[in-house]
Amino acid sequence: MTDDVTGGDATQAPESVCYRHPDRETYVRCTRCERPICPDCMRAASVGFQCPSCVAEGHATIRQPKAAFGGTAHEQPLVTWTVMGLCGLFFLLTAGATAGFGGGVSELFQRLALAPSLHVTTEDGVRVVADGVAQGQYYRLLTAMFLHFGVFHLAFNMYALYLVGPTLERALGRLRFATLYLLSGLGGSALSYGLGTESKLAAGASGAVFGLFAAFWVLEQRRGRDASGITALIVINLAIGFVVPNIDWLGHLGGLVAGALVAAALVYAPTGKQRALVQALGVVLVALLVVAVVAARTAQLNA
Repeated sequence: MTDDVTGGDATQAPESVCYRHPDRETYVRCTRCERPICPDCMRAASVGFQCPSCVAEGHATIRQPKAAFGGTAHEQPLVTWTVMGLCGLFFLLTAGATAGFGGGVSELFQRLALAPSLHVTTEDGVRVVADGVAQGQYYRLLTAMFLHFGVFHLAFNMYALYLVGPTLERALGRLRFATLYLLSGLGGSALSYGLGTESKLAAGASGAVFGLFAAFWVLEQRRGRDASGITALIVINLAIGFVVPNIDWLGHLGGLVAGALVAAALVYAPTGKQRALVQALGVVLVALLVVAVVAARTAQLNA
């Protein structure tokens, strides 16, 4: 009787030919499936060598690490960096002549910013509707989230995103975090559109950032931690929106509410097989609420 071998010397007869390279003789067999393998097919294992097929099967059975509330865990907050990059790119493409908060904006900026229903006056002195969300330009609800009026506006929002974004993304996973960010931003746009001035331009990632603030607060509550720090941050920034002129506090409030609702659906969903379904239903309900606000305002402006 002969034992399985993991190596041999030049005096031994070849065990067989490699199962992947029939023209190559070999003395070695895979310790897992016992198929003969040549040096090019050998993969070092804890004991002996394995073939490429067995190594691939082993990797497939390894469970990917899960985020705390579902989804795959990732160390690098890719979504956060992507959003920051997009905001920077949009700023470079749409920046006006001045760089301060509330500075001049380009024609492209005005075409992408949130505007319920813009009016222009013709040469005959007739005031007519030009364009806006109420005229079917619903993309403005989304594109406005990546625009900023000046470098200080951009810097403040990106710093706030940097503070809370990575922590939330690691806890929720990339897909859930991206959903949270988008619905928070759309919630801010929807409330600004629904209750704001008809012809006023609005823009900024502030609605989405406030949604992340709210989500961070919900996450701290869920984990039983002290949330006084984020509470103070939310209160101070909300107060600034009411006191300082030309700040869209409606967008802040809408993002805050949407972010809190989405976060609650994500972190309080029961564990187990039903978690993803419950989370999806919660997200859909928030999305429907956003759609309802937008539809109601559009009907009002077009009445």
